[in-house]
Amino acid sequence: MMLEHADIRIDPARAADFETAILHGVRNVIAHARGFQGFKVNRSIESPGRYILTIYWDTLEDHTVGFRQSPAFGEWRSIVGPFFVQPPVVEHLELVGKSD
Repeated sequence: MMLEHADIRIDPARAADFETAILHGVRNVIAHARGFQGFKVNRSIESPGRYILTIYWDTLEDHTVGFRQSPAFGEWRSIVGPFFVQPPVVEHLELVGKSD
């Protein structure tokens, strides 16, 4: 399994609408992609308007090829993209260790 970590910045005044949109987009678009294993969305306490979206994928290619190069990616961006004040910073992570 691999993690996609997206650092998203929005206008804090639009937070309630963004939260509705991002949950809708993940549940109704991304969740249907091959290799999708789950997600979480966290809102920053110290930095209003900053969100971290973490998506669990089977493989890097499930995200970078299977999803990002599909029509579903455009659908996803049409849902959440209007909220972005800058392009999200996306990284891919591998698990090194975790608590039991």
